[in-house]
Amino acid sequence: MATNVAGFSWPLILLNRENKSCYPGFNCPKIPCKLWTISKVGRACSSSTSGLAPKNLEVKELKLLWDDGYGTQTVKDYLEAARDMTNHDDAGPPRWFCPIESGPPLKNSPVLFYLPGLDGVGMGMILHHKPLGKVFELRCMHIPVRDRTPYQQLVRFVETAVRIEYASHPNRPIYLVGDSFGGCLALSVAAANPTIDLVLILVNPATSFNMSQLQPLIPLLEAVPEELYKFLPYLFTTTFGNPIKMSNMVNITNPSSSPAKKLEKLILQASVLLDKIVSVPDILLPKQTLIWKIELLKTAAAHSNSRLHTFRGEVLILASGKDSVLPSKSEAGRLTDTLKNCRVRFFKDNGHLLLMEEGINLLSLLKGLGMFRRSKKHHDISDFLPPSKAEFQTLFDRDFRFYRIATSPVMLSTLPDGKMVKGLAGIPQQGPVLLVGNHMLLGVDLISIAEGFLRERNILIRGLAHPAVFTKDMDKHLQEVSLFDSFRVFGAVPATPTNFFKLLSKKSHVLLYPGGVREALHGKGELHKLFWLDEPEFVRMAIKYRATIVPFGAVGEDDLFEMFLDYEDLAGIPVLKNKIEGIRIDRNVATLKRGNQREEETNKPDYFIPGLYPKVPGRLYFLFGKPIETKGKEELLKDNIKVKELYLEIKSGVEQNIAYLLEKREEDPYRQLSERLFYRAISSPAHQIPSFDP
Repeated sequence: MATNVAGFSWPLILLNRENKSCYPGFNCPKIPCKLWTISKVGRACSSSTSGLAPKNLEVKELKLLWDDGYGTQTVKDYLEAARDMTNHDDAGPPRWFCPIESGPPLKNSPVLFYLPGLDGVGMGMILHHKPLGKVFELRCMHIPVRDRTPYQQLVRFVETAVRIEYASHPNRPIYLVGDSFGGCLALSVAAANPTIDLVLILVNPATSFNMSQLQPLIPLLEAVPEELYKFLPYLFTTTFGNPIKMSNMVNITNPSSSPAKKLEKLILQASVLLDKIVSVPDILLPKQTLIWKIELLKTAAAHSNSRLHTFRGEVLILASGKDSVLPSKSEAGRLTDTLKNCRVRFFKDNGHLLLMEEGINLLSLLKGLGMFRRSKKHHDISDFLPPSKAEFQTLFDRDFRFYRIATSPVMLSTLPDGKMVKGLAGIPQQGPVLLVGNHMLLGVDLISIAEGFLRERNILIRGLAHPAVFTKDMDKHLQEVSLFDSFRVFGAVPATPTNFFKLLSKKSHVLLYPGGVREALHGKGELHKLFWLDEPEFVRMAIKYRATIVPFGAVGEDDLFEMFLDYEDLAGIPVLKNKIEGIRIDRNVATLKRGNQREEETNKPDYFIPGLYPKVPGRLYFLFGKPIETKGKEELLKDNIKVKELYLEIKSGVEQNIAYLLEKREEDPYRQLSERLFYRAISSPAHQIPSFDP
């Protein structure tokens, strides 16, 4: 039923601006409905906070490389919505709405409340509505321009919505995305409700407002005549965000666009953006409203800062390096020291309006940090969301495009009859499949394998990685988005027995490196050497779940870089040795079962960066051997000798694959980068450059 708190009627469903209708098939509750009429946007109605999407529209699951809609909406859409939603005769109260473009979410999705910045519109997350709307029930807070609700009453308003949602779904987390001013609001609500499972995402939170670079301008606001106030839009344009990034001029779905086309699009979109943004103060921040909101911001910062120490829940801070409104960089460090369970992602080239700048995908950030969950605890398998098409294009067609061109990976596989073929046709389409092979130095093989399987076979590889990769212990003070984040987005999970058997039971394609970190950080003279443990535990697990085992070999690191300092060299330098020892990680959690390992191996730290210098890139080569069926071989589990024999067969297969590739790559006419670049210039893309005949 509809709920009224302190005169506030909530939440509201924002209707489609074209046809002024709810979700197709949506049945509104049979309750009195207060209409919120907005020009061009449509109407909104009061309803319950839960069950907004009809059951027949619930999304059952997300397909691999699903279309998340990221990038289809821009700042232009925000400015149009802001104009449509602003009614200068509307004196309040604040209200909730559900953006129609978010669509129906997955079943049992948690709720996400968006708390806006100074503008109060509630559409500051518009670039993210479609992706987030697939996995969250979105509620956005709208504060009308003429509303003068005191801060403590705004806290009560959000707090009541949170408590009602918690009463309906006590076992689900509740997400609060606080943007600038909304960050203060989120912290105040969280501090007052320590027993509710709240996850905070604070975007350039205004807790540092007392140190804002705009403080000297505040006393001048009241003295500025109305005829001069209209020139402030130009200040807003350069202060609140990066105009180029906000123009969303880079289309990640077409990364190969010519520079001329990109420049043309930039000029067009930037001009449209500037034309619209100069009217923002007239629409959203009339002079008296701005003065009120600045006083509100002072109160919010003081209130939230006085309660920081009381919150113990999950916090993610997104901080900009070029925030001209707030000292967000230094504030991120301060909050990290104060909040006990806090992580940071730092964006050094972005401005204050971070969520409205191109290239920031909020859902991807949550996935990469393992912060998306549907229950009280994150589960690596059940809470996993498959990568979207936009995430694939961002990582492989943009970030690692030149890596693919430089290395031009060669993929070979073996059919069940033993015939070797180019490509991955020999890999079984149906799981469970266990891929077992050797790590190249620094794990440079991971990117090529993940991309190759997705691009050619539409198969997601679930890698088993060192658990430390997924902890904040690996983060720097101001951690930018890292490759480790992408590992989790594209299926990697901590290497634990539980995760291993859950993946096999779900018939996944699992990637396992028995040599682990020791193999990925090998020393001089250890090129292509396997560092496998003596315990064949993964073989037993594969047999138990009837998995097909595919041994593979990989070579090519020696054509990418040369090692001149390994662990033994670094350990001989006292300063470096102390630094390496300082990041020692418990090796006992790193693999499925450690077994008996030589003492000299366990004394080496898990993580260090060897001294390397790059070469003119050669090629990477992968050979996936003949699949080994374990279905029907369950009786082997009773015979330790037979299990050990199968283990040795797999290990021998990996070594044979490595030896084969080392020999055959000498016959590759396109092993050299210059030959590949010439061929690519006149013929096919990087992933289609030929090599030797198998």
